[in-house]
Amino acid sequence: MQIQGQIVDIENRRIYAGEITVENGKIISIIEKNHDVQHYIMPGFIDAHIHVESSMLVPSEFAKIAVLHGTVATISDPHEIANVLGKAGVYYMIENGKKVPLKFHFGAPSCVPATTFESAGAVIDSEGIKELMASPDIYYLAEMMNYPGVLFDDEEVLKKIEWAKHFDKPVDGHAPGLRGEAVQKYISAGISTDHECFTFEEAEEKLALGMKVLIREGSAAKNFEALIDLLPENYQNMMFCSDDKHPDDLIVGHINLLCARAVAKGIDVFKVLLAACINPVNHYKMNVGLLKENDAADFIVVEDLVDFKVKQTYINGELVAKNGESLVKQVPFETPNNFNITSKSIKDFEVSGKGSKIRVIEALEGQLITNEIHQKSLIIDGKIVSDTENDILKMAVVNRYQNTKPAIAFIKNFGLKKGAIASSVAHDCHNIVAVGTSDEEICNAVNLIIKNTGGVCAVNGAENKMLPLPVAGIMSDKNGWETGKLYQEIDAMAKKLGSNLKAPFMTLSFMALLVIPDLKLSDKGLFSGNTFSFVDLEVED
Repeated sequence: MQIQGQIVDIENRRIYAGEITVENGKIISIIEKNHDVQHYIMPGFIDAHIHVESSMLVPSEFAKIAVLHGTVATISDPHEIANVLGKAGVYYMIENGKKVPLKFHFGAPSCVPATTFESAGAVIDSEGIKELMASPDIYYLAEMMNYPGVLFDDEEVLKKIEWAKHFDKPVDGHAPGLRGEAVQKYISAGISTDHECFTFEEAEEKLALGMKVLIREGSAAKNFEALIDLLPENYQNMMFCSDDKHPDDLIVGHINLLCARAVAKGIDVFKVLLAACINPVNHYKMNVGLLKENDAADFIVVEDLVDFKVKQTYINGELVAKNGESLVKQVPFETPNNFNITSKSIKDFEVSGKGSKIRVIEALEGQLITNEIHQKSLIIDGKIVSDTENDILKMAVVNRYQNTKPAIAFIKNFGLKKGAIASSVAHDCHNIVAVGTSDEEICNAVNLIIKNTGGVCAVNGAENKMLPLPVAGIMSDKNGWETGKLYQEIDAMAKKLGSNLKAPFMTLSFMALLVIPDLKLSDKGLFSGNTFSFVDLEVED
């Protein structure tokens, strides 16, 4: 196969008319050649940190959509399914990913469960990490969210890091807001990246200390605007990632959109593409070609270097996407799960109150972090209930692995005026999380999730919309377009019920994520990420 175009040589900062010859999945020659072809041939895009599960698609279905946007490979942390199914979940993702051309590079999840303050479906200890790290299918130790464990020299945490070093594989970080001596110790433990920076100053400090910083722009957490101005001076040590990408957003675009936004800001295109296409390959020693002779023929054809509209995507010399049509074939897959609870009653969601102030989780648009605020509780018949007038809504987290009493808290900024929403996509343990305007509506939403052994739903009286997620309770058994369409319908219903969040379900999924401060809710209770301890719902006036 021969293909002509304007060759984009990112590392040597040149563009020239040329011709590429491919045989048996490899580039055997790249030559300069005069022609009138104006499209550009360049290395493919790489998402440098993503949980494929958060697309609600199995890897083979994720690949069908991602290749349309020029994505040829990912650095994928199977942390979500591992919290449900353990090592078996990791192997499930690897094997499913191998059935399609897109090059998934999976890591060994370092924090399963993420903390001891919540109930997960499995545990992966240091011996489990040893087994995974020995596999050639595992490329790195995935995000070390337990940064307190690193700082306080937790033996089990340090063993996991040592196994990564033993197998000469990098260690990913996860330390939002960590600064000063604490971040210095964290980095000195051998942790090489962070995708959780949410301020310019934090990222600048971590870069200065030798850490690689990923610019994240996902469905909920959006840090592009805060960090992008660091790229011109730090392009050799930065990458792009989505972290979490819901199916409707994935249909619209992927890393290509971040490149277009960066170029629109006037940032040098070669610096942008180094971060998007080259740096991840070098850092993680990925099995991805970089448009060089003898490399795997992994490249894309784009109309221009402004909007990066993808005309063709090639992986190992195979044309996998052309003019908006995905050529990745459908493959069969199983639907393993781990749901072990029965339906709940309305009384399960009642909580008594004294009429004092309560701690309230303040959700923030586009952020994983939350604030703790104190508000007057609304008491009816001795019970604390949702206060829709002041947007203080009841939230519940329900253990999906065994029958226990739901944990209750209150949250601000979801904006619902009626009904409830619920999801079994709830980082990191994927218990059921729900927010609603009444105990009855919350109960109905939770029971709909239980009935379907996982999914996301919106309910309002007799009306409901449900997206079943039978694969581990977090992924669909349908294709991306079907999943995306139904997700859009449920998202629209949540907004019709009053939510003004851009991504209410993605935001909801992070309200049980204890390792991101401050106030969150696990199935065991209300938790402060600042003190790393449980706190009471009611506070003294």
